Amino acid sequence: MKRTLFVMALVITLVSLSAAASQKQAPVLSRSGDPSKINQVHKGGVSVPPPSCNPCLFYGGDLNPSDANADGFSDENTLLINSSSTYGAVSIPTGANASVTGILVNVLATAAFDPFTATYDIRQGVSEGNGGTEVSSGSGAVAVAATGRNAFGYQEYTVTVTFSSVTLVPGEYWFNVTPQCTNTLDGSCTVFRQFSSNTTQETNAVNGAWQPDNEIFWNSVYFGETWANWCDSSIGLNTQQCDWLSFGLVGAN
Repeated sequence: MKRTLFVMALVITLVSLSAAASQKQAPVLSRSGDPSKINQVHKGGVSVPPPSCNPCLFYGGDLNPSDANADGFSDENTLLINSSSTYGAVSIPTGANASVTGILVNVLATAAFDPFTATYDIRQGVSEGNGGTEVSSGSGAVAVAATGRNAFGYQEYTVTVTFSSVTLVPGEYWFNVTPQCTNTLDGSCTVFRQFSSNTTQETNAVNGAWQPDNEIFWNSVYFGETWANWCDSSIGLNTQQCDWLSFGLVGAN
């Protein structure tokens, strides 16, 4: 009888854990939003990008947690969710050849990063279902700093990876940083979630006009998405939520 009760309790526990995990495995933090609220570019004042964006070639702007269209997009490689990356676009204008030495992304996360490493990727020619051409990619140590903002119960962090200079001629490029949480000895990596923040007013943006509208892409083995635009109607976001990504480029032109 005791053995039967033990087995039943174990089954119930496993089912409960499975259900809890499945509830956490949404690709975005919110699909509700408010499509009637049009994003307005923040104007006035001095831009203050994250400290790690130095020298700051580009910064898309801060998350606004109080905005109805604030959101976060799956950008994670963990023991729970593998290979799910969000890419933001930058269109480098004519006459502004860029020397990029780092990429930073603001992420809403549930736990510490372990190990303190990330992959990075720079691509051209990305379109729906097409990853385009790789320009530069790799991995390295990251600097992680809290922004002081939080949304949906998650704290936000700026995650920055630096690398040898990559020269980019004028044109449109897509950038990604995916922090890792793959330490099998760290139980938090089995429940860790991480989402790239959006920006709805481009507050504190540097060269914010370089980021085209609605060009945030998602490539995910775990969720079965192959270079999907986050504004694809099947995902269920409005175009204000998926307009601009909160990320930046370290470098100069």
